[in-house]
Amino acid sequence: MPIKKLMHTLEIIVETPKGSPFKYKYDPKKKWFEVHKMLPVGLVFPFDFGFIPDTKGEDGDPLDVLVLSEFSFSQGCMINCNIIGSLKAEQTEDKKTIRNDRIFVTPEIKGLYPDYKSLKDIQKEKMKEIEDFFIYYNLVENKTFKPIEILTAKETWKNIKQQRS
Repeated sequence: MPIKKLMHTLEIIVETPKGSPFKYKYDPKKKWFEVHKMLPVGLVFPFDFGFIPDTKGEDGDPLDVLVLSEFSFSQGCMINCNIIGSLKAEQTEDKKTIRNDRIFVTPEIKGLYPDYKSLKDIQKEKMKEIEDFFIYYNLVENKTFKPIEILTAKETWKNIKQQRS
């Protein structure tokens, strides 16, 4: 996995751009992005959604990342990002529950959000909006998404290292 010198910095790939009503998914065998599904009317991704290459979560996919930025980056681009924490969560489908965290990062390029050093810096209302997005996003797929707790950047980094593929 490409890791930069700073302990909590890594490279991520944007899969679904901020504001998109579609969920895209990268197919590593075909080496392209596919439209995976359309979100319900009025629902769009609140931030760029992507993944950490060379990792594998309990769902079999690379670890999920939400890029907190006022910018919307292009699908497929790599961004150097700083980890600021994660939302520890469980996802249940067909009575099977797995861990499916959402990792929060900020791009290294300067903008409004680089002042975020941890998820504690984000307004509670904004975090609630993000949690609600993933709860509803999963609900329409007959899945349950249950936020459990907020993890620090250090705890998040430890989890990422354990889930390298």
